[in-house]
Amino acid sequence: MALAPIIILLATGVVVGFAGGLLGLGGAFIMTPVQYLIFTAMGVPTDIAIKLAFGTSMLVILPLAASGALRHSIKGAVWWKPAFIMGGIGLVCAFGGATLATHLPGTALKIAFGAIVLLSAIRMLTARESLTTAEPRENPWLWAAWAIPVGFLSGILGIGGGILMIPVMVLVLRFRMHNAVATSLAVMIFTSAGGIIGYITNGLGVAGLPDYSIGYVNLPSWFLLAITSVGMAQVGAITAHKLPARQLKYIFIVVMFYIGLKMLGVFDWLGWPL
Repeated sequence: MALAPIIILLATGVVVGFAGGLLGLGGAFIMTPVQYLIFTAMGVPTDIAIKLAFGTSMLVILPLAASGALRHSIKGAVWWKPAFIMGGIGLVCAFGGATLATHLPGTALKIAFGAIVLLSAIRMLTARESLTTAEPRENPWLWAAWAIPVGFLSGILGIGGGILMIPVMVLVLRFRMHNAVATSLAVMIFTSAGGIIGYITNGLGVAGLPDYSIGYVNLPSWFLLAITSVGMAQVGAITAHKLPARQLKYIFIVVMFYIGLKMLGVFDWLGWPL
């Protein structure tokens, strides 16, 4: 790998790690397009490049989520009971989603993801304040029910699932924003593991993969992203606990709007270099 892609991936890891710890996100929305451009520039076919970016991002999310969840757990913000229930179910569903994704065109996945994120952002922005401050719902069956679609979409879109889980936790399960961010990271430990297994097993023996790839996971890209993101996840998590819940919520919503519009190609259509 040339020097320029190495520097780009290291810098991307810094941004991804901080955003992950701060907002409870896996950062695939940043990692995936960066890796896709690097892989296609290396001559990897576009259909393989997007799936390779998905799988590699999932492997980066695993240590990143563990790092951020550890810091939040020290602060007492992780609710481990729903994390284990949602995570266990999410792991199985993420494996199924990843398996399906390896047989679908990347363009369709990109558009679907953008639409889901944008709708979630609008819902969070328009939610009544009483919904986000009510008592949390202590209902394991409800946790389990929501873990199924979140886990499946996490696997199929190559993401940790924080961008989907946090709106569900805040609006439906009535988690406080800080607890939603922290618990989301804990759940992502499991969903990313399921996605990793799916992308590796379904990518074994595929022609056109770059060197040092195990299925749809590229080890050099993973290492460069992980080495900077894991430490920065600690910094992001510490910063999150210094911000008021409302401010954290609005930062999250702004990020969601950007991701949704970017994935839908709105900025490209307008000719904006964003």
